[in-house]
Amino acid sequence: MSGRRLDGARQGAEVPAPPVPERETRVLIWDFDGTLAHRRGETGWSLLLEEVLDAEEPGHGHSAETLRPYLRDGFPWHRPDVPHLELCGDPEGWWAGVGTLLARAYEAVGYPPARALELAAAARRLYVEPAGWSLFDDTLPTLERLAGKGWKHAILSNHVPELGTIVAALGLDRLVVAFSCSADSGYEKPHPLAYASVLERLEPTEAWMIGDNVVADVLGAEAIGLSAVLVRRPDPRAARFAATLAGVEEFLTEAVVA
Repeated sequence: MSGRRLDGARQGAEVPAPPVPERETRVLIWDFDGTLAHRRGETGWSLLLEEVLDAEEPGHGHSAETLRPYLRDGFPWHRPDVPHLELCGDPEGWWAGVGTLLARAYEAVGYPPARALELAAAARRLYVEPAGWSLFDDTLPTLERLAGKGWKHAILSNHVPELGTIVAALGLDRLVVAFSCSADSGYEKPHPLAYASVLERLEPTEAWMIGDNVVADVLGAEAIGLSAVLVRRPDPRAARFAATLAGVEEFLTEAVVA
């Protein structure tokens, strides 16, 4: 024996470990409301306010259409360019502002201020009740199938402070590795720092944004270099559209081939 290692190192000398390749992390960032789940099939807060009136004021004579004009401005996500850091971690503070908006809508259709505040409080209780939320039929099958192909899932949503409780009640927490809600981060999509709240945490090698709002979920994501897929609600501004979540995988496959 020559006493020399086959790799040329001196016997007894420490051999450097081979470099460990970086682990690939591929992440799908999902919007929540209207993408993964829905509240009683509703879209928009005006339907919620009508539902409250149905329960609290039988025969009220109002509709979502009469309430909708008073909800077109005032939610934090109506001004996504303005951070709301003062509301981070303060559910009561968040709801104080939104509750005032809801109460004003009730006042606008004729309810006295005191009653309007009561109705707004009832709207909050109804909205955050997990039993009122349901997953779309294609949500779990799609997320489970893509997880089996190596994708990690994150949720990024402009939503209420109680979103985490709702997500857990729907069983999505077992499939999601990161979660960011605007009520907690202070940034609403399409603000660049909204997406950063997920990207900086996971540092993915590849990431896609998927949602049903062309501005918040697609155009905003693409503006910072993220690939994005619009789902459920077509819009000509979106380069990629899938009518169902099952259709998202086609775009992911095309990216791999390319």
